[in-house]
Amino acid sequence: MQTTERAAGPDAEQAGAETDPDPRSRLLRAAMPHVAFDGWSETTFRAASEDAGLHPEEARAACPRGALDLAVAFHKAGDAEMLRRIAAAELGDLRFRDRIAFAVRARIEAIEDREAVRRGSAFFSLPQNAPEGARLIWETADAIWTALGDPSDDINWYTKRATLSGVYGATVLFWLGDDSDGFADTWAFLDRRIEDVMRIETVKARVRDNPVLSRVMAGPNRLLSRIRAPARDRVDMPGRWGP
Repeated sequence: MQTTERAAGPDAEQAGAETDPDPRSRLLRAAMPHVAFDGWSETTFRAASEDAGLHPEEARAACPRGALDLAVAFHKAGDAEMLRRIAAAELGDLRFRDRIAFAVRARIEAIEDREAVRRGSAFFSLPQNAPEGARLIWETADAIWTALGDPSDDINWYTKRATLSGVYGATVLFWLGDDSDGFADTWAFLDRRIEDVMRIETVKARVRDNPVLSRVMAGPNRLLSRIRAPARDRVDMPGRWGP
């Protein structure tokens, strides 16, 4: 439940922000009490700078894009917590679809402030911020597949992440409006979305096994087979062609 008053004075949040050596972390921690009221905005950024005890130039150096960089940092902190939970879990006996469900659930459960996500959804829906929002969701999907040991190095690298991005984005939006006990409706929604994906994979397998359709798709498949995943040491590249 969100509070209805701003925290005033140097409380524990502010004290933590002042002792954190990383300026961006200090800004993010100081920003959280303001996000529920002012969203991810320049107003929040200026208030966070003051609460964190940073000079405006220091704050701008840490977050050149202001509130946008704070919102990005908030999302990436959730990804980091998700990866910690995945690494600590025993997933070896689970079906792969259940591992995916666990990872998506871990990402959502890593969120400590639902209102900050709600505000972030509105913020990243703005035209100037939408590309950054799409990139963050893609990176979350990539982090999940990588953590679960996905070996794909072809077109499947892209289709898996695109599909999971859709599943994750839809589940988060459902979760934002879910008032069920323990978010049971959200986890049921997630299971249905993953089941839909499994049906698509079944159809793809049937096409591959069908002698007529497989011949029709032979040309496109040869072209698609040349697409390779981006090299991990060249994150600026969207992909590469294989021999």
